[in-house]
Amino acid sequence: MEIKSENASFGGVQGVYTHAATSTDCEMTFAVYLPPQASRGPVPCLWYLSGLTCTHENAMTKAGLQEHAARRGIALVFPDTSPRGEGVADDDAYDLGKGAGFYVNATEAPWAAHYRMYDYVLTELRALVQAEFPVLPDRQGITGHSMGGHGAITLALRNPGAYRSLSAFAPIANPTASDWGRKQLTAYLGSDESKWTGHDSTLLVRDAGWKGDILVDQGASDQFLDLLKPESLSAALAASRTPSVFRMQPGYDHSYFFVQSFAADHVDWHADRLK
Repeated sequence: MEIKSENASFGGVQGVYTHAATSTDCEMTFAVYLPPQASRGPVPCLWYLSGLTCTHENAMTKAGLQEHAARRGIALVFPDTSPRGEGVADDDAYDLGKGAGFYVNATEAPWAAHYRMYDYVLTELRALVQAEFPVLPDRQGITGHSMGGHGAITLALRNPGAYRSLSAFAPIANPTASDWGRKQLTAYLGSDESKWTGHDSTLLVRDAGWKGDILVDQGASDQFLDLLKPESLSAALAASRTPSVFRMQPGYDHSYFFVQSFAADHVDWHADRLK
């Protein structure tokens, strides 16, 4: 692991790091925020997965999570959204390829060689963070925005032992029924739609539910509502009797101004459940 930068932030340290990842077969960059409490011993950890076109940097600089994490004494991890590098497959469209890994393990050419973001986030980066930073391995939560909200919910529901707490900002809630999903799942996983169901939040909630409770915030003025399909997830949460707080926030769009506005609520949600 190589340190790219470390900056003081709200009494803690915001760092950016790179490492040679075996799951994605390329160099990956990620960020970790350690609150001041981490200087005295291991702390709980919240993973934040970002959306389409983002890198590790977007949420690190725009979401305003560090102040709240310092207040509650939890670490933050900001992974990248896809593999990177000269030999990594890409597409001219913004919603496929680099910046659009969709948190799946691709099985189709040319994506399968590098696009294994599911394993990268769940296993490889998790192990690296636990080895290199003072975080508690059994007190970790996950959240994310848009494509990252999709990733957070699917990773948590498929791996209930890995995460104690779960929330999402404007997740892509029903990708098997959306152009933000069908295109990418076809490219990465092939045309057999039965292979997609494990990467659809609505279907996973409907069929399996969640061991705890879920917080979802969605802007009511989000310009991508037809692609996100929040109504499908809301209905699945109700049908599966999954404890949840699902808030349609009037006037808010899909931007990081929306995420900033409810960042404190999400950090508090996770901190309460991780402690």
